[in-house]
Amino acid sequence: MKRSSPKRNRWADHYTRQAKKENFAARSVYKLQEIQKKRHILKKGARVLDLGCAPGSWLQFASKLIGPDGRLVGIDLKPVTVSLTDNTTVITDDVAELESHLARLGIDRFDVVLSDMAPATTGNRHVDEARSIGLCEAALAIADKVLATGGNFVCKIFQGGEYKTFTDSVRQRFSRQTATRPQSTRKASREVFVIGLGKK
Repeated sequence: MKRSSPKRNRWADHYTRQAKKENFAARSVYKLQEIQKKRHILKKGARVLDLGCAPGSWLQFASKLIGPDGRLVGIDLKPVTVSLTDNTTVITDDVAELESHLARLGIDRFDVVLSDMAPATTGNRHVDEARSIGLCEAALAIADKVLATGGNFVCKIFQGGEYKTFTDSVRQRFSRQTATRPQSTRKASREVFVIGLGKK
């Protein structure tokens, strides 16, 4: 009897294969890579907070750029299982509990806040957009508290009715606000990355 072949990932593409070849946890690394190339948000020795960090590809990429003198903290509801550098701490919890974890770690300021958080999608565009906005607002509220003056902010958002309201909120807090849709973003996706440069 012929064995059935294992299920192929229907979302697999060039970037998926490239990530596997380069030992990154996910193809999403190339989105941050492109943002970094254009905006230079990550620097040697920086303190970086990664919200929604699982499965860990952004942590892998950021840790190399900030080097051993930098500090990297990631938080996600899902555990991160990839091997990471000594300057990286991963918290498996809700971002709502972040403050207590940072107090325990003795960290109260970051130079960069990254958010790749995304809701569990329902297929209902309006519901998914509303959930995405909720996560973005949570990320911005965290940046308000922990991001140092002059710091940078990157946040994934599903474009929808509240998109302009959110970008206006970012613009008020940063010297410069921009947005990008990285080349590696899937064609069917409505996600873009809102970027705040130089926290006021």
